Amino acid sequence: MTSSLSCFKAYDIRGRVPGELTLELVRQTGLAFAELIAPKDDCISDAPLPTVCLGYDMRLSSLDIARVLTNALEDGGLNVVDIGLCGTEEMYHAVFSQNLDGGIMITASHNPADWNGMKLVRAGAVPIGSETGIFTIRDRIAEGDLPTARRRGVTRRQSFRKEYAALLLSCLGDVSALAPLRIVANAGNGCAWPVMEELLPHLPCQCIPLHPEPDGTFPNGVPNPLLPENRSETSRAVVEQAADFGIAWDGDFDRCFFFDEKGRFIEGYYLVGLLARTLLENTPGAVILHDTSLVWNTRELVAEAGGLPLECRNGHAFFKERMRREDALYGGEMSGHHYFREFGYCDSGMLSWLLIYRLLSTTGLPLSALVDEVMRRYPVSGEINRKVADAGAVMDKVKARFAGKAVATSHTDGLSMDMGDWRFSLRSSNTEPLLRLNVESRGDVDLMQNMRDEILSMMV
Repeated sequence: MTSSLSCFKAYDIRGRVPGELTLELVRQTGLAFAELIAPKDDCISDAPLPTVCLGYDMRLSSLDIARVLTNALEDGGLNVVDIGLCGTEEMYHAVFSQNLDGGIMITASHNPADWNGMKLVRAGAVPIGSETGIFTIRDRIAEGDLPTARRRGVTRRQSFRKEYAALLLSCLGDVSALAPLRIVANAGNGCAWPVMEELLPHLPCQCIPLHPEPDGTFPNGVPNPLLPENRSETSRAVVEQAADFGIAWDGDFDRCFFFDEKGRFIEGYYLVGLLARTLLENTPGAVILHDTSLVWNTRELVAEAGGLPLECRNGHAFFKERMRREDALYGGEMSGHHYFREFGYCDSGMLSWLLIYRLLSTTGLPLSALVDEVMRRYPVSGEINRKVADAGAVMDKVKARFAGKAVATSHTDGLSMDMGDWRFSLRSSNTEPLLRLNVESRGDVDLMQNMRDEILSMMV
């Protein structure tokens, strides 16, 4: 069993099936999760059993995992609300809107087809991460001897998709004021399109779908638009269809990525500042969270809009905890996660594109016009990932190289160094054996590229 516990990451469980994520590990995880949600010595024989939500994505292994997990949760003394095939944010919505005691989403997001995993939350859709219980579950499994409860739970099937769609639409205000834009939407054979079918009848846009059918074989490639090789089809379709903008999601659609009317992929960094500024128009003075990877543009736009920018460690569990602690209006990561107070402090790949749609409608401007200037002012490298033998040694070497030039150094998440006219972030991935590099400069593309190349030469 312990050899499989490598699946436990900083804020989720993720691994290859069945080599790392076995059905026995799934069962043990369900029992340990039930113990965390409802400790057996706290149970009262006649008290109502706690109720949790269970959802799953389109991966071929998801149904088997759901079957085993459901039985384990029932054995652990939990009632289960099975919401079926869905996106991760639909599970979040079910938990916080129905006042459930927790939830599990079966997904491996953007990982290859032979992977799967689980995202775990408590009541209120509060994530269970490295500092809030996921390693407690791991260690409890390692100990063994996970008992079943005296009373077994029951499972019911229920959908909250209509309520979830209604909440998303309510965040737009007057839907009739939206423009009849043309939008290319690449679902990547993930779980996004069933939700789009719920939303589109209420919207005046014309939507051109790409790969809408959920299909766990990934016949059109892994749904991960962060990979440059996965962007060309959406980009081409935007141009060919004369669309106003394009969107693409990962498999469980908690991340959304954008293409302007020219088919150009827009780095998530620039969307963070854009969404922050937009939301602050109606809520001046609010807290806005941003990650450590790229920061200058976001800080500047938030300050100009009267908000308070605060830095947060990368990762959805860390962002959601900080969102609640600060009562933040919005939080954004350049990786495509966007978090909203109005959505239970959770990330939503649906609300993010709807708000950009509203922005384009109200301004009458194309997406390119909204981002061109900030892209010129703060050119970026885009996130570059490298496998290295010793991440700590690489970061020490890079830090030593620039220590005499840095005006500020941060270890909030890995290593960030600010040289005044350029800066970089270097951090280890929370989900993959990778070192991630981001570089930005103040209006100097050549400087950014030269420093990018120098740091990459040390990442061996």
